[in-house]
This record gives sequence, structure tokens and C-alpha cells, in this order.
Amino acid sequence: MSKNLVIVESPAKAKTIQKYLGKDFDVKSSFGHIRDLPKKGMGIDLATFSPDYEVSADKKKLVTELKAAVKKAEMVWLASDEDREGEAIAWHLADELKLKPENRKRIVFHEITKNAILKAIENPRDIDQNLVNAQQARRVLDRIVGFEMSPVLWKKVKPGLSAGRVQSVAVRLIVEREKEIREFVPKASFKLDAVFLNKTEQEIAAKLKKDFEKEEDAEKFLELAKTTEFKVLNVETKPGTRSASAPFTTSTLQQEASSRLGYNVTNTMRLAQRLYEEGHITYMRTDSVNLSQEAIEGAKRQIIGEYGAEYSSPRNYTTKSASAQEAHEAIRPTDFSVKTIGDAQLSKLYQLIYRRTLASQMANAKIEKTVIEIGNAKLPHNFEAQGEVIIFDGFLKAYGIVKTEEDDEENNEKLLPKVSVGEVLDYKKIIATEKFTRPSARYTEAGLVRKLEELGIGRPSTYAPTIQTIQNREYVDKREIEPQTREVVKMSLTKDKIKKEVLEEKFGGDKNKFVPTDTGEVVSDFLTDNFKEILDYGFTARVEESFDEIANGAQKWKEMMTDFYSKFHPRIEDVEENADRATGDRLLGLDPKTGKNVHARIGRFGAMIQIGETDDEEKPVFASLMSGQNIATITLGEALELFKLPFDLNEFDGQPVSVGVGRFGPYVKWGETFISIPKGEDPLSVDQKRAEEIINEKKKADAPIATYKGEPVTKGSGRFGPFIKYKDIFINVPKRYNFDNLSQSDINELIDAKLEKEANRYIQQWEKEKISIENGRWGPFVKFGKAMFKIPKKKDDIKYDAEELKDVSLDEVKKWIADQDPKAFAEKKKPAAKKATTKKATTTKKAVAKKK
Repeated sequence: MSKNLVIVESPAKAKTIQKYLGKDFDVKSSFGHIRDLPKKGMGIDLATFSPDYEVSADKKKLVTELKAAVKKAEMVWLASDEDREGEAIAWHLADELKLKPENRKRIVFHEITKNAILKAIENPRDIDQNLVNAQQARRVLDRIVGFEMSPVLWKKVKPGLSAGRVQSVAVRLIVEREKEIREFVPKASFKLDAVFLNKTEQEIAAKLKKDFEKEEDAEKFLELAKTTEFKVLNVETKPGTRSASAPFTTSTLQQEASSRLGYNVTNTMRLAQRLYEEGHITYMRTDSVNLSQEAIEGAKRQIIGEYGAEYSSPRNYTTKSASAQEAHEAIRPTDFSVKTIGDAQLSKLYQLIYRRTLASQMANAKIEKTVIEIGNAKLPHNFEAQGEVIIFDGFLKAYGIVKTEEDDEENNEKLLPKVSVGEVLDYKKIIATEKFTRPSARYTEAGLVRKLEELGIGRPSTYAPTIQTIQNREYVDKREIEPQTREVVKMSLTKDKIKKEVLEEKFGGDKNKFVPTDTGEVVSDFLTDNFKEILDYGFTARVEESFDEIANGAQKWKEMMTDFYSKFHPRIEDVEENADRATGDRLLGLDPKTGKNVHARIGRFGAMIQIGETDDEEKPVFASLMSGQNIATITLGEALELFKLPFDLNEFDGQPVSVGVGRFGPYVKWGETFISIPKGEDPLSVDQKRAEEIINEKKKADAPIATYKGEPVTKGSGRFGPFIKYKDIFINVPKRYNFDNLSQSDINELIDAKLEKEANRYIQQWEKEKISIENGRWGPFVKFGKAMFKIPKKKDDIKYDAEELKDVSLDEVKKWIADQDPKAFAEKKKPAAKKATTKKATTTKKAVAKKK
């Protein structure tokens, strides 16, 4: 066994580092954190804010292996990443593996190259407790916010919701942008574009320097222009420069990978992580634009060798962000002689980083800008043509130019022909087009990252998980917004004739942009109304600054937590006690048939329409909203259309057929089978012929692909991916199988494995009580209904083994369940009638309170 044990976070990094260290070093991976707050329960002592860390069940075997490796090593090198998360990983390892200060060393490096690793070994340090405390403060504060705010949402909005400090602010940004778009009133104006011809028939595209608010004013201008002799009034040529952008930080890499490569934030970070671990780039979680002197020299050599000395302009950049960690470097290649790498997806991102870093060390591009003014004294306004010529391409040679989504599509500056002042020009055409102002654009992933960074919310490591979380929680999504249509007026002047036409244009459509869901909007409004400070952008940024101060040793983390919690917890109690329920209720009008109120609101299963009131003698009726419909925008007419569902069609193959909409969207029901209607198709348009087509498609998809022991086997694709079905058993098909061409031996193998697993699943089962003791991935557990419970240890603090669990009585198991959930059995004993009484009593109580 080696004298030296190096522990890193990931197997890929371990593999790369092992290449650089000799046989005296053994490199192992901790696979991230080996311990964390418990998954169930808060896991924090709220009196002292001491976290109750535990080794997760899936890491216990690994920890045992690491402990064994530690015993055989003379020195343990903790080589996790150089950020706060990495420091905390090192601290947890040192604590859990009982490493003494004299037998451990902490090393950090921002690139995985031989030089960097050997240099780190030569310059070890101890664990930086300030960085660890900053990570603990973030983890503990976010756990408290989530654990205390989420139950308020369950009570006041609907069960199963969650809140988080950064995620809730991100959702708020998206919700506020959507409201801004809804409330936006477009203003129309007429913009004039012209194409002029010089003596040699060369075209000059120009724009009028003034827009007209009224159609008649634009038309009057065209009438004047009919008989006007246009001249070149002025030609101005001025030199200019363009500078390269700084090297990449985490957020600018995410933004540029989105605009240039179309990668989402999560994908960008996954690929960047691989590039770092394989030694191609420096550490990818950074908010610094600094480059080391070694990198500046390396870039200079590459630029002079590839482009020439005139293209080289070495420089260092300073970070504008006050919170940036200047000790870190920007994201850059570790070796400038490597231009490309094998994997296509990795190589695209690598080349983007390579070119951006190289460009940052190159000379400015020199341009010559030309502005031509065209007009006549008779006209109230003149035209202007703009163009530019690149005199020296400089950094553009490596990086080029890319347009952002904010750039005006119409500002395409082109090369202009040479003209002189006083030269007469003919107009080829002058077009006046009605244009409408546009609201702010919805956020893309890159745009949201840019906004969060601008507000000082979150840090490089938090952007990707935050964006993933708000989508997973179904607070926002990227559904397609269908465009609307409006009329626009276009007037064209050609050959002394004005032609007027009314055209149709589409507007308001969107793809791949964030849109809040109804639930996301209601939750965001509730939190903003009741937890103004937590959802305040300034407050969230100030919390980040406090974490920075803890990292610098300027603040104690438990003091910061005490101050925060002393204000936060009383607010939680107040909201829980006094805030009204939030349903996003919107009164749409009256139902013409019954005269009852029609409401759009959030219900137990999401957005819905309700006709009637909950306290009416006759129960209200409900209908789910369809995809693309929204509580805030649905009209009374659209809402009433939903009550045409479900409707019956004629029988097909001897079974009844109906069309409806449910929790998972619109469907065709055939007998007892529910078949989803394809996305974007209006269920109200489904007639008998279309329903039969959908049923036949389903029958074809569900046709047996094989048999197993004489029983049919079918296949399909569900929520958890591709599967095969045998009897009532669903079996997931792993990626290693060719799902489109499963052989009989593949099917036998999959079903055999599943049946064997099912046979070993139950240690004991009480079907009537819906209670069982089962073998799980991380050991035996108790299942009651759909809920899972831990099996406590025996009196001697030793775990039960499977054989002992076969003899445990039902009463003992019920006691285990009750100890973990006191209401588990009590709830079932409540008679249904009592619920109505309780409800009435609550209503009366509220009414009395209002009278007071």
C-alpha cells in the first residue's frame, strides 16, 4: 500500500491525478460529500444552529473503504476543489475519517496538470475553517428557510410545494417579467426605410431619423418625397476600435454557450466539469476574470506563432463584482497548444473557451465607421445610412462577432459605396411600415443567470442547480407560447406611386423561454406578499455578502444565523396563523346556464375552473385547464368551453369511447383505457374518426412484442423512460439494451431479473393492513401504504438482520410506524361525516371574527 493517500471528489479527477503522481501515491474518490444533513427532518439544533450531519446510506460502504485506506497510509492529502464546497468536503472527510492534523494535508489547485498538482503537493496548507463555516452557513440557512416556509405553503396553497431562498427569488423574477408582458400596451409608430441609387446604380440602404406616430403624417412625408430630389448632405468617416471581452467566468460561459452553442446551463456545467477533470481547462466555478502570468505568456506565444506579433496585446482584466474571489483564475485552457479534443460535444465547449481566452490577449480590432446623411431642405427630416469597414481584424480573427438576443435585428450595418457631398441620388423605394413597441423579453436560461448575477444573488456554483430546481418543482417551464396575429399598415413609394396595403403579422410567440406555471405564480405572489424581506432582491444579495464575510473571517456564522432566525421565525408563525389561503382565485363572470360564479383558481391537482361556491347547497363543478391556458389570462368563454368535456362518442370494437381532460392532460377513454391526446391538439376537435385513429395507434403501440411463459409482453415509454410489461409488472429497460430491437433473450433476462428481485423484496407482508417489511437498495425498511419508515436498532444498538425481521410481530411494526408518525393510524379512524362538521364550525368561527 502507498504511503500517501490522496482523496478527491470524483473518479474522473482521481484517474487524471493518478497519472501525474508516482507509485508512492494512491488516489481515491469520495464521490462528492460523504456526509450531509439528513434527508428526513431538519437536522439542525435551532437553539445552537449546530447541524446534525450523517453519512448517507449509499456512502457507508465507501466510508468504510476510505477508513481502511487511511489506516494503511502515513499521510492523507485532501484534494477536493478550491471553493467553499470543496473545503467543506475536505473538513467532513477529516472529521469522519478521524484524521489528525499531523497526518493530513490540504492541497488546492485550479487546474489538473502535472505542474499544478506537483506544485500543490509542495505547498500544502490546513483546512480553512472560515471557508467551511461559509458553506455551513449557506447550507443551514437554506435548510431552515426551506423547512419552515414549505409547510406554510402546504397549509396555505396546496400540499407538496416547497420554498427556497434563491429559487423563490428566481421564480419571482420570471413571474414579474410575465406580468410586465401581460400588462404591456404596445404603441404603434411608422418607421421609414429607403434604398437609394447613386450614378453607378449601387444601392445605399438608409433609415429616416424620425418615426411618425400617425399614419397620415407618414403618408404626407411620402407624398413630399415623391417629387423631391435627394442629395448627399454630409459624409462623416471616423475611426473606431472594438475590444475583446474578458476571459470566461462561470456565468459568462453559461451565457455564451447558450447563445453560440445552444447549450442549457446544466449541460454547460456538466461538460465544463468533464473538461476540468480531464485536465483541459482550469476550475470552472469562478467569478474572477484574472489570468495567471503563466497563462498570459502561453497565450502570447500561441498568438504570435499562429497570427503574428501585431495580433498580440497581453493584458489582465479586473473583476467588476465586489464579491469575486480574485485568488481564482478565469476559465481558460491549461495548454494553448491543444486546439481541439476528441469528444465532439466537449470539443465545442473547449474551443469556445480556447478562442475567448486567446481573443482576450489579442489586439483591438480597428474599424472605420461611415455615416451618410441624405435628404433635401424641403423635407422635415433626413435619412441616414450607416456602415463600417474593418481595417484590422485583431481579436476578431480568433473569436468573431456574435449577436445577442438584445441586439436590434434592423441595425445591420453594411458596407457603403463611396459618395460625395452634393451628389444627387435617386430613390429606388421608400417604405413606411407600422411597427409596434415590444415588451421586455422573457428570460432564457442565460438571461436569468445574467440577471441573478447582476443583482448579486447566488454564486457560480448555485446558478445551474437553482435553474434545474425551479423546473423540477414545476414553478416554471419552457412551454411554447403560440403567437397572436394583428394587422399592420405598409405604404410603399416606388416610381412616384404610393401603394398602401394591410398585412398580418404574428407577435408574442416564444420558444425555449421561461414562463411561470399557475402554481409558480400563486406561490410567488403568496411568498412576496407574506415574506417580503426573504423575497427581496436586496436582502438575498446581502445574505450572499454575509457568506463572503464569514469566508473572510470578518463575521461568525452562528451569530449571523441567530440574527437571521430571530426575525425569520416569528414571521413564519405570524403567516401560519393569520395569512389567508392563496388560490390565485380570479372571478371570470357568471355561468349563463346556472347564473353561478365562474372562478379560475389553483386546486389540489393544479389550475382549474370552478362553477359555484364551496358553501352552496349544491356542490360546485370543476374542470381542469388545458396546456397553454392560464388562470390569469383565461376568458369566461374559454373557461365554459372546458365544461363540454368529457363528451361521449360512439362505441368502438364493442367498448364505449369518450373524450376528456384530466390531471395529466386531455385524453381519449376507450373502455377502461386512458389514451393521451397528442400535445397541442384541442380535445374539443376530436371527433369519432380522430378518436378511432388515436385508439388504433395505441393498440398498435400496445401490441405484444413477445411472450414469456405463454403470457404476452408489451412495451412502452413512460414517466421513468422505456419499459416492458408482463402481466401487471412494469420492468424498466436500461440504456444498455436496444429498446427498438429487443430480442427474446433480452426480454427473458429482464423479466427473470425482475421476478427474482420481487421474490426477494418482501421479508414480511400484511396485505390487509397495507404494511410490509421490504428489502431496499440501502437495507430493509417498513412500508405503510405509500409511506416508508426506518427500522429502529435493537436494544443493544445493533441493526436487525433479515432473518430476525421475519419473526417481528405486526404490533411491533405498527409501533415503529407510530413512533415516526404519530398520526399514521389516527387519521384513518376519522369518520367522513366529521369533516363537514369541522368545516362548518371553522366557517362560523371566521364569520364571528369578522363581526368583531
